[in-house]
Amino acid sequence: MSINQSTITTNGGIRSTFVEVNLPQLSRNLDAIRGVVSPAKIMIVVKANAYGHGLTTVAKYLDPQVDYIGVAVLEEGILLREIGVGSPILVLGGIWGDQIPLYIENNLTLTAPSVERLAQINQAAQAAGKKAKVHLKIDTGMERIGVHYYNAHTLQAAALKCKHVVVEGIFSHFASADGADLAHAKLQLERFNEVLHFYDKHSLSMPIRHMANSGGILQLPESHFDMVRPGIMAYGVYPSLAPKRTIEVKPTLAWKSRVVYFKVTKPEHPVSYGSTWQTDHDVRIVTVPVGYGDGYFRAMSNQTQVIIQGKKYQQVGSICMDQIMVNIESDSAFNGDEVILIGGDENGEKVTVEELAEWAGTIPYEILTNINTRVPRIYISE
Repeated sequence: MSINQSTITTNGGIRSTFVEVNLPQLSRNLDAIRGVVSPAKIMIVVKANAYGHGLTTVAKYLDPQVDYIGVAVLEEGILLREIGVGSPILVLGGIWGDQIPLYIENNLTLTAPSVERLAQINQAAQAAGKKAKVHLKIDTGMERIGVHYYNAHTLQAAALKCKHVVVEGIFSHFASADGADLAHAKLQLERFNEVLHFYDKHSLSMPIRHMANSGGILQLPESHFDMVRPGIMAYGVYPSLAPKRTIEVKPTLAWKSRVVYFKVTKPEHPVSYGSTWQTDHDVRIVTVPVGYGDGYFRAMSNQTQVIIQGKKYQQVGSICMDQIMVNIESDSAFNGDEVILIGGDENGEKVTVEELAEWAGTIPYEILTNINTRVPRIYISE
């Protein structure tokens, strides 16, 4: 067991609200994905603090196990280089022209989304006396960043004239590959294939092609190409309810806390801010030191459940910034008792990321990535 550097500790030990990350399970999930997509390479996506699992520890652990690492912003890439991560790193997001020298200095692969940015990259690489690695970004239907598929030839042709740029890859991104209706995803795939004809037409070597996110990996095997980009699925959470579970993965994250206070609440004594919940009979209420300041969404108030001593209980009243209250009715609980916010226990009870997402009216991605950095991450090795 290890603890990350941002852990909040006191002389009394670790903070009572924490996240456990099972690193070997992360490896098993990747192995399961690899078994389906091989010979395609694996780019593990670790943006947004590795989907809440802890950027530096997860990336360093997976460094020797993957072909590529994907991040969202320059700062994430630089941090990984500073801690010694040696795998190729693609920064998937947009860039500012004045940032380009930092990409080159830190041996980061750039996303080239336009002819203008490509020219800036070429110029900066020439000034540095180096060659910059880029992946061309094609917008096939996301309308986010990237050259439109119907203008992609302009970017591909411009790249041929850039003497200080190596076009290592070309990629697009699905907007709805995790849905039940795959019509738009298949249209995007068709558009991407049309863009790729440029290389055959001009007798050029094909760059690394990649498009499949977690949804694409599960539902569109024809999109696996040369490399896939598993994100949330690598962490054991499926991207939505729609895809069939054709690859078995298991959650790598558990979120836990402890009972910090116990009281009996009488009828007509409202609980928490706004007086949104009250009882009509005596109940036992326990307080747990977690709240929306930790990423435990206030929108889940009076809906979410937790596990204490092998049993599920309802959270009641408005979720506070740092604390929640739980109704255990006439049962017993004691200060220090474990409270499972996400995860399961030996009795088979569990609370899933998907359930929290439903209670909060959001998606599993947001639940994981919003677990605050003040929540310590504890890493477990079997």
